[in-house]
Amino acid sequence: MCAFAVWQILEDQQMTLPSWQSEDLGSMARTALWLLQVVGVGERFKKVELREAFPDVAQIDRRLRGLRDYGWKIDTSREDPTLTQQEQRFVAAGAEVWLPGQAKAPKHKASITTSQRSKILADDNYMCRSCGITAGEAYEDTVTPAVLNVARRKVVLPDGSVGYQTVTECKRCGVGSGERTVELAQVLAEVRALSPMERQVLTSWIEADQRTLGVLERAWGTYRSLPADSRKVVAAELADDND
Repeated sequence: MCAFAVWQILEDQQMTLPSWQSEDLGSMARTALWLLQVVGVGERFKKVELREAFPDVAQIDRRLRGLRDYGWKIDTSREDPTLTQQEQRFVAAGAEVWLPGQAKAPKHKASITTSQRSKILADDNYMCRSCGITAGEAYEDTVTPAVLNVARRKVVLPDGSVGYQTVTECKRCGVGSGERTVELAQVLAEVRALSPMERQVLTSWIEADQRTLGVLERAWGTYRSLPADSRKVVAAELADDND
């Protein structure tokens, strides 16, 4: 299909949409239409531009965030590091929320209350479950302190049903993790395949909620950091044991 034909299709679609300025629509529907008609898919916009477009709508930022509950993809600097803190990118449209019956949010997208967030952070020991960093702790390669968020993770349960569970992750690990899915049956299969000794070690890590290194692992870690001549000495020591 030629570029002109694609352009014509998009133009026809725009013609059938109600105006984002229509006062007959709710603020979230108008926000969705504003993204389509003013911003455009793939384009970035600033928070101030959104507020200027809807000067009489309180909490317009919340209406924008609410669109994600209906399949709209709007990236922030968390998902797209090329964006500044004040910028967002309209990536893809979702449900046509300006149509009757399209604005019913999925149950798993219910807002997390402050008390629920506090409990989730406490259950996760106030650390990112991906990298282990805690809130305010600086990353090794930067002086920037870590910020913890509560994310929803899609989990496929062993019976095949799909659920959504919450997990604590830092802002850095959260970049691009929105579509991450956990196959719980696969995790359980890997655990069952462990030897009795390996299961014992894993159990100790789970109880401590951290991976504790044994003598062998510490020796390997130290060996890897040695200069070549020193590595040869260690290798020769082990070779003597095998003679």
